[in-house]
Amino acid sequence: MQPTPAAQQADAADAIGTFLKALATGGYAPGTLRLRGHFLDEYLRHALGQEQTAVLPVDELMAPHRAAAWLAAAAAGRTRSRNTLTGPDAVAAGNSQRARIQTWNSFAEHLGLDLRLETPPAAHGDWLEPEEAHKLLRTLAVKRPVGSNAATAVRTAAVAALVAATGRSVPALQRLDVTHLDLEHRPFPQITLDTGPHPLDKETADILRRWLDIRAGITRQLEGSDPGYLWIPTKPGRPRGGAEPPKPGLTRAAVRTLHAAHRNLVLQVFGAPLRPGALLLSRP
Repeated sequence: MQPTPAAQQADAADAIGTFLKALATGGYAPGTLRLRGHFLDEYLRHALGQEQTAVLPVDELMAPHRAAAWLAAAAAGRTRSRNTLTGPDAVAAGNSQRARIQTWNSFAEHLGLDLRLETPPAAHGDWLEPEEAHKLLRTLAVKRPVGSNAATAVRTAAVAALVAATGRSVPALQRLDVTHLDLEHRPFPQITLDTGPHPLDKETADILRRWLDIRAGITRQLEGSDPGYLWIPTKPGRPRGGAEPPKPGLTRAAVRTLHAAHRNLVLQVFGAPLRPGALLLSRP
């Protein structure tokens, strides 16, 4: 059922929330929900900033000139909330812009608006071909670059393999505990995600076993107080406020820590920075 004209006058933030709930009800993947929500929040923040206001009706938000201004700002790196290897103002990747347009079009369709932005073709540079991804994953699993920490390298390879095997983002996988893994399950090893059990291939299970062995060596130092986080720091952090940093294993490894380790290791092994999503073996 198409939304009524009155619904199009609703507060834009409320309309976005309703749209995301509709996607969830429709069974869309968690990664898609996260991406749609991120880009629509970014779009709304940009529009509110341009208008110097705290609220905006959704029909005003969806004016094509607002979309054009948002995409131009994003392309120039002005909407980015996190740093990158090439600085916080690096231009947006081609496929990020494509995903923004797809998100806008999907929201416009949900609102019953006869508006669509032209979707550019997918760019190759944001991913690897399946065989390239397999080769890099195998390399990450066996090669330790000079000067790198062995435990960090294995953890990074395990995270990358799990991203490729499950299609989930690093933020989603960061919340996992050791109990979510069942590597002895038959006929296939598996991991329990928020959508239920997910089978794992042999190579992914093997690198996860290596990480669990290394992790066990780290957590032995905790003298029985292991909280069970799957991804843990491999070495103490920096002292804060004059206090000693917590021992590795007492806290989860932060998303930024896992991302930074991935970028650094892939840059050394592959010769170019790649986000974890570039290793997905199947694409949306």
